[in-house]
Amino acid sequence: MIHPRMFDDGDPYLARVRHLCLAFPQAQEKESHGRPTFRATKVFTVYGGGTKGNARERIMYDHSLLLLPDDAERLALEQDPRSFVPAYYGPAGWIGWDLAHDGTAAEEVDWPEVFELVEASYRALATPTLRRLLDESDLTPEAFR
Repeated sequence: MIHPRMFDDGDPYLARVRHLCLAFPQAQEKESHGRPTFRATKVFTVYGGGTKGNARERIMYDHSLLLLPDDAERLALEQDPRSFVPAYYGPAGWIGWDLAHDGTAAEEVDWPEVFELVEASYRALATPTLRRLLDESDLTPEAFR
């Protein structure tokens, strides 16, 4: 089944997400199920998503990330109003993170915080070699201010 494209290449949030995610070792972007996904062997971030439910109950978060959080941060992230349980990924422990929560513009997002979320997801899903490459890189949250 071919999925309709559910994003706009001109989206300013997506431009920043691409810049951030593609900075990780061996990261690539691939469209899957109509959404941009970022992977290095395995998918570590998905751009855009929503909650599960019928059409009337479902909430779509077009400017969001789906990530696998660090277990030590999970409870705090789940209590943050920017988070949601994403359809399909939620049962596997992933969270959704709404970048545009309460009308936050792309330039107002705390991108170093987003970097930390993406980094945790990357580390959780990366091979030992990729984690070593990340440790040897000069990537820091400050690079994404």
